[in-house]
Amino acid sequence: MDDDKFIRLAIELAKKGMAAKDGGPFGAVIVNQEGEIIGQGNNMVTSTNDPTAHAEVVAIRDACNNISNFQLEGCTVYSSCEPCPMCLGAIYWSRPDRIVFASSREDAANAGFDDDFIYKEIPLPITDRQIPTTQQLQDEGQQVFDEWKVLEAKIDY
Repeated sequence: MDDDKFIRLAIELAKKGMAAKDGGPFGAVIVNQEGEIIGQGNNMVTSTNDPTAHAEVVAIRDACNNISNFQLEGCTVYSSCEPCPMCLGAIYWSRPDRIVFASSREDAANAGFDDDFIYKEIPLPITDRQIPTTQQLQDEGQQVFDEWKVLEAKIDY
């Protein structure tokens, strides 16, 4: 793999998206084992009014659509910046083999994109988080999982 080549492409996508006023300065590329680009994206949060339209998520959606699979095993995710907690979660759920990034989360924070508060919130008990969070009707919610456990037509992931 030519990591530098694909990181440069992710950076170029970040620049293009920023110039197009799609959203923040972030880009991502997903490459399969053969070195083929199967997905790419830039941040599109403000142009789509979608707070989840980060570059990595856009690229994951593109790649999964292109390969008709919800898993990216054997692939590498290249990002112009260290993935935020949401993107990192999406990347882990898609199960690529590797992540390669250029700028750090500290670099992003210095540009006004400070995700540090999310990193600090995650390990806190739900009662101590800044967005009030409660749990209700756990027994009823659990019934859905009980049904899932015995569902024969399910697709495990």
